[in-house]
Amino acid sequence: MNTPFDPESHPPKRSLFTRLRANFLTGLVVIAPVGLTIWLIWSVVGWIDGFVLPLVPNRYQPDHVLQNLLGLDPSVQINVRGIGVVIFLIFTVIVGWMAKGLIGRSMITFAEGLVERTPVVRSIYSGIKQISETVFAQSERSFEKACIIEYPRKGIWAIGFISTNTKGEIAQRGHDGKPMLSIFLPTTPNPTSGFLLFVPEEDVTILDMTVEEAAKLVISAGLVYPNGKDDPEEIITK
Repeated sequence: MNTPFDPESHPPKRSLFTRLRANFLTGLVVIAPVGLTIWLIWSVVGWIDGFVLPLVPNRYQPDHVLQNLLGLDPSVQINVRGIGVVIFLIFTVIVGWMAKGLIGRSMITFAEGLVERTPVVRSIYSGIKQISETVFAQSERSFEKACIIEYPRKGIWAIGFISTNTKGEIAQRGHDGKPMLSIFLPTTPNPTSGFLLFVPEEDVTILDMTVEEAAKLVISAGLVYPNGKDDPEEIITK
């Protein structure tokens, strides 16, 4: 029986370089998500400002208005970042409010009718519209649950998302009319692309994890598991 004074009861000491390396990687795990998030938000805000602000008349530009209010020299350059985002949000809300009214719907129907008569523009507009409705539309249609199925062959499992129960001709002609599920099989690390599969219900194993947790697992290529309790330092030093 070992005692607290036995050498074997104490873990071996790590070198200074090993401890510094572990601390550096732990700090990197903590800082990287915060830094990348701030950088991404800052970049998106700058992109929207660069698109919106040139449409604003020169005398109403945020930097000119601020210079007049503070009485600064016009030669002083002031970068007011984020005003374009505010203008874009207000404009989008107003357009959405107008689109819900009778006049707005009539104008949209008329404009879409013109677009449908234009060969090249019609294809581009319909594709962008479908993507926008899928991503931004406020509806109750969404993936129901996460699941795993054997794909691309028996013995290999892949994460999928259950869309709906298969209906119509697909349900009647597929699997001898037995129940099937519509499964979206995402790709890694970009879950917005993937495959639509119609899988027999008995071959689908529903997971307890939420759709959001399963999406994180797909995006991280299997590195981020749901309810992970490992400390960042423990992950690095394992």
